Amino acid sequence: MIPAQFQYAAPASIPDALALLQSNPDAKILSGGQSLIPLMKFRLAQPAMIVDLNNIGGLDYLRDEGGWLKIGALTRESQLEDSALVREKYPLLYDTTLSVADPIVRNRATLAGNLAHADPANDHPATMLAYRAQVVATGAKGNRTIPIDDFFQGLFATSLASDEILTEVQIPAPKPRSGGAYMKMERKVGDFATAGVAVQLTLDAAGKVEYIGIGMTNVGLQALRAKRSEDALLGELPTAHFIERAGLFAQQDCDPNADLRGSVEYKRNLVRVLTMRALEKAVARAKGNG
Repeated sequence: MIPAQFQYAAPASIPDALALLQSNPDAKILSGGQSLIPLMKFRLAQPAMIVDLNNIGGLDYLRDEGGWLKIGALTRESQLEDSALVREKYPLLYDTTLSVADPIVRNRATLAGNLAHADPANDHPATMLAYRAQVVATGAKGNRTIPIDDFFQGLFATSLASDEILTEVQIPAPKPRSGGAYMKMERKVGDFATAGVAVQLTLDAAGKVEYIGIGMTNVGLQALRAKRSEDALLGELPTAHFIERAGLFAQQDCDPNADLRGSVEYKRNLVRVLTMRALEKAVARAKGNG
């Protein structure tokens, strides 16, 4: 397939990129392009201009500072995959990164682009909801920080303005006795999820759940938080009873569509099972057994 005709610009700085966006409100930003380019080839997206960020230096960083893991807009999935810091301190993010497509795609794809694309079938949105992450949007008036719960606005829609760029993703550093896990069902390796569940939690000194975040992938028009499931576990010992209850709530509160990957009933039951398995693995990791 061949994309429709478009203009191409490769600015060398953020101000130059913002100027292009201001003068071309229908432009699309390219960082990794692993989602945008296929859409353009099928002509599901026909932007008048592509603003390629890859000539802008200093956006491919990964650093742990001020209580946050800060990830630049051009940091590749493969950088996350190869990072000892991510592997050891952020296992939920590591799990999620490994589930994205294949190594060839991960060499180009970016976390920031994955979030800005806002595809409900993408893996990272649910993980960011579980972490209670935030993103930094840069525009002509400066930077603003957007909590991830306010970022996704629907199918392929975010709270980014047309003249803003998602320049950084920020994940809160886990406290001691924290653990996370991402569970995904896919038809084949590298496929979009039939359903996926991300869990991040922290246990207190008594072993009770002090913090809990649960995000769900591809079972709604956007990534969803399983809020009733979180409430069912908060302040409780994560026993089989409460984990099963959380799974049932997630099953009831997701909103999948039937398609070639399965019926609504199948996907709801899948969410229940994945939620329970992700919780069990997150708890084991929080206890040091993961």
